Amino acid sequence: MKNVVVLTGAGISAESGISTFRDTGGLWEQYDIREVATYEGWLKNKELVTDFYNQRRKQLLEVEPNYGHIGLAELEKQFKVFVITQNVDNLHERAGSSFVMHLHGELTKVRSEKYEQLIYELTPDKYEVKIGDVCEKGYQLRPHIVWFGEAVPMIEQAIEITQKADILVVIGTSLNVYPAAALVDFINQGTPVYLIDPNEVSINRKNVHVIKKNASEGVKILTDILLKEYIQ
Repeated sequence: MKNVVVLTGAGISAESGISTFRDTGGLWEQYDIREVATYEGWLKNKELVTDFYNQRRKQLLEVEPNYGHIGLAELEKQFKVFVITQNVDNLHERAGSSFVMHLHGELTKVRSEKYEQLIYELTPDKYEVKIGDVCEKGYQLRPHIVWFGEAVPMIEQAIEITQKADILVVIGTSLNVYPAAALVDFINQGTPVYLIDPNEVSINRKNVHVIKKNASEGVKILTDILLKEYIQ
């Protein structure tokens, strides 16, 4: 089976109703990102940051995966599909994808602010975190999110997976956020790239097939192409 590596960004989840940071009307316009998505912001006002991510979790409970997510999961019937996402939601998992790597953390998890290896899964009925909620060693729980300025711990593993891609698919990402955007530079020469996005996205590679559609429509088109091209 061919290895299909899929890089996804905010665009795939926006279709489900998840607010984005970068688009007009997105979270960039509602919050100062330095206040809610940096370690300095956390130190300045832990209550504000904690409430912000509680709101994001509440929103996540109200939305469902779209066909962009579902179609990628269905591709596993014919391909080995590895999803590497910049998103912190769990819509890929809920759609049925078997392998999902979250480069920027997971909204449904929290961790100790001092011992980052102490990670805890939240449940839909207990998604809110309060100041005073602590890890087993007595330190406040913070969002399990890679904030701006923090290292991306999964990037080396993501590079290894990308290097093994027979087919690379990029969905709903501007390819402006590093180091995630650099992953496209690690595929082998000649590896076909399928770019799904209704907007113009610059990608400096040969053999790029652009599908200028939203995620749901684009994944349907992609599926037809891949089945015709690789499945006899």
